[in-house]
Amino acid sequence: MRLVVAQCQVDYAGRLTAHLPMATRVLMIKADGSVLVHSDGGSYKPLNWMSPPCTLREGTTDDGQVEWVVTSTASGKGPADTLRILLAEVLHDSSHELGVDPGLQKDGVEKHLQELLADHPTTLAEGLTLVRREFPTAIGPVDLMCRDGNGLSIAVEIKRRGEIDGVEQLTRYLDLLNRDAILTTKGPVRGIFAAQAIKPQARVLAEDRGITCAVVDYDALRGLDDPTERLF
Repeated sequence: MRLVVAQCQVDYAGRLTAHLPMATRVLMIKADGSVLVHSDGGSYKPLNWMSPPCTLREGTTDDGQVEWVVTSTASGKGPADTLRILLAEVLHDSSHELGVDPGLQKDGVEKHLQELLADHPTTLAEGLTLVRREFPTAIGPVDLMCRDGNGLSIAVEIKRRGEIDGVEQLTRYLDLLNRDAILTTKGPVRGIFAAQAIKPQARVLAEDRGITCAVVDYDALRGLDDPTERLF
């Protein structure tokens, strides 16, 4: 991972446009190719970012200022997204080898949801069968790898609350999985984003990327919500 602290201006052009005026920020370039722009606030969420697959080109403008141009790999659905970072002053620049991450050890409701959905994958889609839990990838494990009735591979990401970050995480997995010739023998790997509740913004982003959303009833899966015991 490379960490750069710099006075910088950031401009994004793609599905929309966004501008960050000149200020001191942290630029994070991860081994998977993603580029994130952070401020000294806002918790974990970056101000702007570019998800892999993308390319970073370092150069200079006509007046000699250092400029980074991050370009997404075009998906064929339109022009590539572009993130332009103009660096006025670099205050810190370092690289660190983090090694292979063992992945998030899930606990509580989210872990139990994964176990229940692994036992009952048809809750998510008719004809779905489980291939493996915690399917390994180079950037972390996919919660469930399944197969539909046509033999197509389905990657399932499970959250208690479905937010944009979860959609981005599943998108990264799908980008990587769809480079696997074995998984894509019968067609591209599709995604299901499953959660007890999914925020409207996350649903819009997921559907825009061809990801199916599934709202999961935790109590029903646990067998607590028995229709035969209802009064109404």
